[in-house]
Amino acid sequence: MTAIPSILIATHNAGKAKEFAEILGESIRFDTLKSYPTIGEVDETGLTFRANACLKASQYAQRTGQWTIADDSGLEVDALDGKPGVVSARWAELHNAGKGDADNNALLLTQLQNVPDDHRSGRFVCVLALSDPQGRVMATVRDTFEGRILRDARGANGFGYDPLFEVGGLDKTSAELSPAEKHAISHRGRALARMKALLPTVFKDAV
Repeated sequence: MTAIPSILIATHNAGKAKEFAEILGESIRFDTLKSYPTIGEVDETGLTFRANACLKASQYAQRTGQWTIADDSGLEVDALDGKPGVVSARWAELHNAGKGDADNNALLLTQLQNVPDDHRSGRFVCVLALSDPQGRVMATVRDTFEGRILRDARGANGFGYDPLFEVGGLDKTSAELSPAEKHAISHRGRALARMKALLPTVFKDAV
């Protein structure tokens, strides 16, 4: 059986790190950027989720000398022509409307206040990239999570836009799902499951 080395999860986001840990489980050893307080940030200059995921995976891998998984994810709202998209985490900041999850959610609600309920569709998107220690991207996966944007937040689980995102086919927001429920159907949960399944083949070929 191919041995899988320790992998760096390239995130400072505590919510994402928690989801990675819950999905990858104890079978894979991993670390996060919390262990590298002076490593600096990678500029997310890509115009797509995939471009940014590859940038982060490659550059953090080269800086640390570790195999690295990076994700780029965000919310696409159809009534906003796919925005906030790749700038989801900085949406309020880019509009001089504050910073962080609460301000991002408040701005989104303001922007959609005149949009009828049946036109508030959207999706979460997640792209994961795996880089070897030399900065070569060895695999990428992409998945989505369809739903619609509510007018009021519901639920205390999750992070980001989760409390406003009603999951397609369920009368629950992403923030009302248990971790196990969310991981089974979410963009990041499904993308991570696919990446985890690829790891033995990637490392076998890399030997």
